[in-house]
Amino acid sequence: MSTLAQGVEGGSPALNISIFGLFVLVTLVIVFRASRNTKTASDYYAAGRSFSGPQNGTAISGDYLSAASFLGIAGAIAVYGYDGFLYSIGFLVAWLVALLLVAELLRNTGKFTMGDVLAFRMRQRPVRAAAATSTLAVSFFYLLAQMAGAGGLVSLLLGIEADAGQALVIAIVGVVMITYVLVGGMKGTTWVQIIKAALLIAGAFAMTVWVLGKYGLNLSSLLGSAAERSGDGEAVLNPGLQYGESGTTKLDFLSLGIALVLGTAGLPHVLMRFYTVPTAKEARKSVVWAIVLIGLFYLFTLVLGYGAAAIVGSDTISNAPGGENSAAPLLAEALGGPVLLGFIAAVAFATILAVVAGLTITASASFAHDVYANVIKKGQVDSKDTEVRVARITACVIGAIAIAGGILAKDQNVAFLVALAFAVAASANLPTILYSLFWKRFNTSGALWSIYGGLTVTIVLIVFSPAVSGTEDSMITGADFSWFPLENPGLVSIPASFLLGWIGTMLSKEHLEDKHKEMEVRALTGAGAEKATAH
Repeated sequence: MSTLAQGVEGGSPALNISIFGLFVLVTLVIVFRASRNTKTASDYYAAGRSFSGPQNGTAISGDYLSAASFLGIAGAIAVYGYDGFLYSIGFLVAWLVALLLVAELLRNTGKFTMGDVLAFRMRQRPVRAAAATSTLAVSFFYLLAQMAGAGGLVSLLLGIEADAGQALVIAIVGVVMITYVLVGGMKGTTWVQIIKAALLIAGAFAMTVWVLGKYGLNLSSLLGSAAERSGDGEAVLNPGLQYGESGTTKLDFLSLGIALVLGTAGLPHVLMRFYTVPTAKEARKSVVWAIVLIGLFYLFTLVLGYGAAAIVGSDTISNAPGGENSAAPLLAEALGGPVLLGFIAAVAFATILAVVAGLTITASASFAHDVYANVIKKGQVDSKDTEVRVARITACVIGAIAIAGGILAKDQNVAFLVALAFAVAASANLPTILYSLFWKRFNTSGALWSIYGGLTVTIVLIVFSPAVSGTEDSMITGADFSWFPLENPGLVSIPASFLLGWIGTMLSKEHLEDKHKEMEVRALTGAGAEKATAH
């Protein structure tokens, strides 16, 4: 089996590319058709609020099940066993927080972006600028993960090991993604995500049944085989393989868990999906659909991860081009040869494209709607077309930055990179959203302290953590400027952001209780929010 990685490289690059090319062609046709109805800012940002709960729930699962879920988690389970599955649990449990605390209230309160929600009861210009800053920061970290996944996947499938070749592929993925966003807006992007979710869940289901079929549909037999093939033996079935060596790694695990569970409710591209439905009831329904589909998928990752360990072998996965991220493609190759590998590769590419498109439209909408229209132009935009045009220009700039960042981070585990994005979202966005929805005394000063303070603390801790320097697996291997011991800063940065929001509020004499009452009525009833428009 040790020659399997080389076999994949020499598999069938032409087949892989042709299947992926077919997917891109079909989705581009759909995006062009959807774009014919994109006339207003509401159409571009929120798809004209025309999607039903089940449709939006499927799109949310397509948006959320990123390269981290498919490539990163399967790889983490294959190599670390039980500890790798903790990513799945964290990502899924997080949806309960989103459902109970933010989905319906945000849908009722906002129009297009998180800045709309905060500006409802605060001074518009400063909070919109802050919300846009944090949205762009979270989107950047998340985009890094997707682009890194694209580079690793292509190096595996096409045998491109040269850095220049991987960089070119990341650039091509970036260009296709920008095309989706420029042409189709939110409506086109949503349809891409619905198609991708259906393909991803169907592909994962087929592989799960196939793997279990090899072991007589006996999960216990599969786990036994995975333990035999793993270099760590029975330890792969128990907690502690990755996060049990010392007190620091246990704290790292706790920090990771907190960031995963609280991060989803602050992810801007997930929050923006709640605005694409016509009513709060549909927003709730879409979250329930998302939980069911995402939960199913994460159960599949358990079988896929242990299946890869049993059939391919943990050592082969660790040594393959793309490292842990190559577990699912290697398993597909072992099960169904080049045809299944080509399909799974195309699905993984589609996953990256759809998620990146969703992130890009969120970041560009936040800049155009919050910064350009409401901060720079003070709400006096010449025409509705101008704001959408600025959003499209912003999408090109964000795409270029994402391509550059993806080239830098191409060797990292994508699930780990996404966990950093979750830490930024949970620290910079979630405290501000919760305070704004539930705390009467909360004011503009508190929001600015919470967003900028949480963002600064998180990014500083990430930069000076082992994730960036100081170890063999760091982004910058030749240097060591890490003084913060944890790889994920959530344990420190999230409480710090809540504390900063409280301090900032108490130090300010501004009182906005009346606006909070109005916001509370609107959040709970949806009064006045149904026909929200761009201005």
